[in-house]
Amino acid sequence: MTETPTKSTVDSFGRAGRGSAGRLVVDGLLRRRELSIALVTIVLALYFALTTNGFADSSNYHIIAQYFAPWAIIAAGEVMLLICGEIDLSAGYMFTLSPFVLAVLLNNGAPLIVALIGALIVCACVGIANGLIVTVLKMPSFITTLGMFFLLWGVALLLSGGSPVHAPEGGALVAVIGGWQWSELCWAIGIVIVMQVVLSGTRFGVYTFAVGGNPTAASEAGIRTRRIKTACFALTSVLAGFAGILDGVRVGSFDPTNGGANYMFLAVASAVIGGTALLGGSGTVVGALIGAIALGIVHEGFTLAGINANAFNAVLGIAVLAAMMLNIYLGRFSRAGT
Repeated sequence: MTETPTKSTVDSFGRAGRGSAGRLVVDGLLRRRELSIALVTIVLALYFALTTNGFADSSNYHIIAQYFAPWAIIAAGEVMLLICGEIDLSAGYMFTLSPFVLAVLLNNGAPLIVALIGALIVCACVGIANGLIVTVLKMPSFITTLGMFFLLWGVALLLSGGSPVHAPEGGALVAVIGGWQWSELCWAIGIVIVMQVVLSGTRFGVYTFAVGGNPTAASEAGIRTRRIKTACFALTSVLAGFAGILDGVRVGSFDPTNGGANYMFLAVASAVIGGTALLGGSGTVVGALIGAIALGIVHEGFTLAGINANAFNAVLGIAVLAAMMLNIYLGRFSRAGT
């Protein structure tokens, strides 16, 4: 019996028919969540470019990059934690505190490179402390990092005296760590690429997904879940601290009012909008970058369009809720298709 070809079949050369090609595109958009948010981001950029003056200027692209680069760097760490089924609420104040640790070391005579490494080591220690409290003492990460949130906030105010201080200026190293106008964007893209390779191409990444997907099975399989989670907490703190130093050097001053809860929530929102599940087990760092770009475009587009700034928060809330519902639906769709 000969099977009659239809539009949805694939021919002998492996080429899909017109009907199946469309279906493959739709399936691809549904299964690869980054594609969906990438399309939305392109549509938003085109809309604001056509309806506002100055959106398509190179100077405006630079402003948008300055908005989303810190969120994307912090989100690269938060994605790892969310995949593990945890969250770090203190990352925003790690962003605030790390520049002042750098400043203290510089004021005590340390060279800039030593001060930078020292500040990042302090960030790693804070992340390890978060991880040990969560994994050894079995404390929820929400409560643990909420306490660390206020601790880091207080320490930042004590170190700074509540006033901004000047950031280091001049020299090649300063240019690399934020002094050059596009350096923050280059760091964000580089960190996202490295973290995505770690997540999708290394044993550590596989273990991270396993810990978030089914921690009991991962533990029984011999995966050291405590180490994986603690390492992810340390990564998140280091990336948040590094983003704070980059941003402070770019601006030219370290400000104790910079960062905080606003940056932390925007980073988490970028991860969720980019397809990372809040309940753990799935997500991508690239998706978080695209989510951050989308938020940056909306933020700047609203400013140029003269829309009330409070509307951005309303749109952000709707976007996060829609992304969470879409993630749940797409998760069911993927499981049904496997």
